[in-house]
Amino acid sequence: MSTSLFSKTPTATVLDNRGLTVREFSYHRHPDSPDTTRERITHHQYNVRGFLLQSADPRLHDTGLANFSYLTGLTGNVLRVQGVDNGTSVALNDAAGRPFMTVSNIDTADDGTENRNQAVTRTWQYEDASLPGRPISITEQVNSEAARIAERFVYAGNSDAEKAQNLAGLRVSYYDTAGLIQQDSVALTGVLLSVTRRLLKDADDPNTEVNWQGQDASAWNDLLEAETYITLTTSDATGAVLSTTDAAGHQQRMAYDVAGMMSCSWLTVKGGTEQIIVKSLTYSAAGQKWREEHGNGVVTTYLYEPETQRLAGIKTARPEGHVSGAKVLQDLRYEYDPVGNVLSISNDAEETRFWRNQKVVPENTYSYDSLYQLISATGREMANADQQGSNLPSFIVPLPTDSSAYTRFIRTYRYDNGGNLTQIRHSAPATNHSYTTDITVSDRSNRGVLSTLTTTPSDVDALFTAGGQQKQLLAGQPLVWTSRNELQKVSPVTRDDSADDQESYRYDGGSQRILKVGIQKTSGSTQMQRVVYLPGLELRSTTNGDAEESLQVIIVGEAGRAQVRVLHWESGKPADIANDQTRYSYDNLVGSSQLELSGEGEIISMEEFYPYGGTALLTARSQAEVNYKTIRYSGKERDATGLYYYGFRYYQPWAGRWLSSDRAGTLDGLNLYRMVRNNPVTLSDKDGLMPTKALDGEEQGSSPSASMSGDTGIKNSKRNDRRRRVFSPEEMSQALEALRLNPSEKSEPTPLIASPVEESAADISAISTSEALTQADDVTESSLTAMASNTRRKRVRRVFTEEQKKEAIEKIKHSDFKEPADVAQEAHIKSAAALHSVSDNMLNAVDEAADIAPKKPEMILLEGIEMPLASAEAMATNFLKNTVKRKVKNDKGWNLKLSLENIGRAALVGHENDVRGFIDFSQEIAKKINASTISEREFIDEVKLYMQRYKAPISSQLLH
Repeated sequence: MSTSLFSKTPTATVLDNRGLTVREFSYHRHPDSPDTTRERITHHQYNVRGFLLQSADPRLHDTGLANFSYLTGLTGNVLRVQGVDNGTSVALNDAAGRPFMTVSNIDTADDGTENRNQAVTRTWQYEDASLPGRPISITEQVNSEAARIAERFVYAGNSDAEKAQNLAGLRVSYYDTAGLIQQDSVALTGVLLSVTRRLLKDADDPNTEVNWQGQDASAWNDLLEAETYITLTTSDATGAVLSTTDAAGHQQRMAYDVAGMMSCSWLTVKGGTEQIIVKSLTYSAAGQKWREEHGNGVVTTYLYEPETQRLAGIKTARPEGHVSGAKVLQDLRYEYDPVGNVLSISNDAEETRFWRNQKVVPENTYSYDSLYQLISATGREMANADQQGSNLPSFIVPLPTDSSAYTRFIRTYRYDNGGNLTQIRHSAPATNHSYTTDITVSDRSNRGVLSTLTTTPSDVDALFTAGGQQKQLLAGQPLVWTSRNELQKVSPVTRDDSADDQESYRYDGGSQRILKVGIQKTSGSTQMQRVVYLPGLELRSTTNGDAEESLQVIIVGEAGRAQVRVLHWESGKPADIANDQTRYSYDNLVGSSQLELSGEGEIISMEEFYPYGGTALLTARSQAEVNYKTIRYSGKERDATGLYYYGFRYYQPWAGRWLSSDRAGTLDGLNLYRMVRNNPVTLSDKDGLMPTKALDGEEQGSSPSASMSGDTGIKNSKRNDRRRRVFSPEEMSQALEALRLNPSEKSEPTPLIASPVEESAADISAISTSEALTQADDVTESSLTAMASNTRRKRVRRVFTEEQKKEAIEKIKHSDFKEPADVAQEAHIKSAAALHSVSDNMLNAVDEAADIAPKKPEMILLEGIEMPLASAEAMATNFLKNTVKRKVKNDKGWNLKLSLENIGRAALVGHENDVRGFIDFSQEIAKKINASTISEREFIDEVKLYMQRYKAPISSQLLH
């Protein structure tokens, strides 16, 4: 693809005089019209206090509509959110700041009138003032229906028996929408050692609603099935899991290397002997998998680009000496553009085939527009493929040996200005198999449906609930949703004279699926399929008249990159599949299950997928075996409806859209239906909330400007003006600890960039740590990701006591200037890599700044912020002192202190242009200083070259 397509198409942000983002510019250019560039502007509006009022994407803003409108309270909490995609929600906290009441699924018309026919009110009840104030129940009420208690919490007391299991004061019983989950024992490290699940008596009936009313626990338990599902866990002193025993009695065991990474795992099927699942796992210093060998003797090796550490190849092979013979089974090779978009994927283990004068290469290629949206793809599909829909295409059995099975396809994609996929054009020239799938998008929201449901944009919104859930899958296939906006029931076949075919689902309190029940009418009989989802286990049963099949699918939790499942039949085993069959599923970059091998290393099935999901190619060695494959695209389960279940949402691959609005709100932008930013080859989604970078799990979501949760209350939104991701205190703490604790793979010192961080700004400004961490939306996504994933560097820092921190704060407060505290907050916003430093380092710099600052400090501009020169000098000096670990000596007789200050100033000026460049530069300088191989003149020349290289401004004041 020509790089000129992306030339002069930056992303620009416009700030008002308060530093709030009011405009976001992007520039769209398509290969079909490379000379035409279209500007797309996202608008944000704030109130006088700096809180977000509304946001509008380029498409809806042109029509005078806003995607989201916010009402913020005096405390900064978001009270009301009106969204064109997910309706209107209201949330109120009590005087203690705890969630008190939420109302969701309100339909708001253009004139502001509200329709509450579908509204759901949820209220929280807490312990009285004499107790810790923990939640004890959650009540739900749908419109004018009677209120019911949907969740109930029970806590342990302080008895000897409870303390013996480390349960004192903990929540031990949780009555949720699926039944009861009970904690029976907890380790000192917090690992759950014993957990019991019980389901509702009538859980199979999708219309059954729980009501945990009253105060009698025995009455609640009468609503539950007698059968219990107990999961047991053992762990070591560090909290690492050593073994798990699932509800059926199958045991998994794990072992770890000296770095705490899993190295081996075993499985013992109940009543059987232990078998090895993972023989060995080898990691690089960066924690990336290099090699893994499984119990079937198959070895997978990984290749990474040395410059970028992107995955360049995955090779799965039976090695020499394997009982089934040496063979390369899968050899995927990846090519990327400079920013990391996948350009091609080839499978060198497959042969090039020829059919109808067409060369069919085992390769997929991709191209993008200037916004990195996928616009075209090529690949292989089965020659007999029909138009993609909800049905699984016919597959080839046995594994093909001729060249007539596959043909090439070309797909192109079109999007509107709001990021909605509007058209998929498919072409297979050799078979003349071409079709177009059109998606009709509402003219007042981002809701969209296949054009077979409607071609009129103004009619689309009527096909959705007030909360943004689609009401029809395909024509004649109604969808029913719970009051929590969870998919409750699908009717693939409806009948006037008898019961419909249906597939229904039940979820736990966290909206994770716990039960699936499918009913299909056949001639003269009814077939029922039931799946119970438990930790590490799926209980699958099928009944049809007197015939019954009972299958336990054991899911191995730790098996490297492969998903390993063992099929254990209690009854009704098919004749041509061995009991306790082990199936190793090997995935690709985005987690799709492409290659399935047996416990002997033989191929069970091979599958390839279209970019937005759906099977393009499927071959298997037997019909029976492929029928038991449930994990497919992106490593997700494919239901009988053709939908993929992701955890929080369902995905329809034939339309490239989610079935419902994003439960996480604007975490991934203003369009709540867009799939992985329209880049499904490079990005994936783990749970239906936001995209992640393929393979490494790096979160790619853009943050909501204001956020409100209908389930857990309201998030503090004092800084909801930042269009960045909001990180929780736990995430921040984990990221900071990752930097403090992870060892270095090199002996030379690693520089610290002396830029403020939110934690230090909190201490200096004397605000609470929890409040400051909640305001972590000032941290750019790249900063936190780099910090959390950087396991190779160990930062050596001075450790401060609380008294020392308070002393530093007081010095700032009582000095004649207060700029360091302000800069500590403002400069952080400007720096894209500020989190390479930590709060203690910043306090050290501010401490020094307060000591040496003059009464009337000379002011300089640092990245557009006016600050005392002495403060900048102190921070910069401290930076280089850390770089050389305070061990440099003036062996050459030149003024090292002055030079340290000079290079520090140069760092501050050059920092804005290239942080990584300065890190590399300072490392080299540190080596030379430590080795005493650089003179003062050489030192200054090096600095000048650095400044010129990164086009940083140079003044005579910076270099003497």
